[in-house]
Amino acid sequence: MVSLANPTRFLSLVDRLVPWLTGLTLLLLGIGLYLSFVAPPDYQQGETVKIMFIHVPAAWLAMFGYMLIAVASLGTLIWRHPLADVAAKTAAPIGATFTFVALVTGSLWGKPMWGTYWVWDARLTSVLVLFLLYLGLIALWQAIEEPGRAGRAAAILALVGVINVPIIKFSVDWWNTLHQPASVFRLGGPTIDPSLLAPLFIMAIAFTLLFVLLHLIAMRAEILRRRVRALQQTQVERASLVEA
Repeated sequence: MVSLANPTRFLSLVDRLVPWLTGLTLLLLGIGLYLSFVAPPDYQQGETVKIMFIHVPAAWLAMFGYMLIAVASLGTLIWRHPLADVAAKTAAPIGATFTFVALVTGSLWGKPMWGTYWVWDARLTSVLVLFLLYLGLIALWQAIEEPGRAGRAAAILALVGVINVPIIKFSVDWWNTLHQPASVFRLGGPTIDPSLLAPLFIMAIAFTLLFVLLHLIAMRAEILRRRVRALQQTQVERASLVEA
């Protein structure tokens, strides 16, 4: 971690990892999608159960992305890690995208199961709040031009909003909601049939690798963007000194 605080070393690591991650992600996505298509229909939900293979990994990564931002925010405010703000800023659009996918696929899944695309229950509402938090963070980073000030302001907002993550996780246990309770990670073991559980796990791993891949690429682009900005500012300052 100490060595990766050097942006140059981090960029070198990203350049080595991206090709391998790309290949592995595409391979697992291909396998996961194939197993999803050939998986048997559920005895109650029929073919609509296969929305789960996109919805569940997207929902997991929606929460994972925000927790990543929260940890990076601690790095910004407490440890002053040089890449913490870069990690948080670049994770926000990716996390927002996965949250949007979770909301859309959840609505499509909810229509045949509940008879409606949307209900204002605790789980759905808290995920919508998560999406709005992502949008708020993105807007805050865009509104403040100076990266340091923007990073500190976004870090405070991110840490305040992190309370929403356990609400999402435990909402089905704390309140009476239409959303089904946990069926994969639970004390009594998964309640999903192995024929559906296997493609779900593969899709979850593939989606996670996709998140990591997109995050590394976005971090690389943000580091280079900030270097260009710093060079431009240096040139402006030198030009001002010459004119003076």
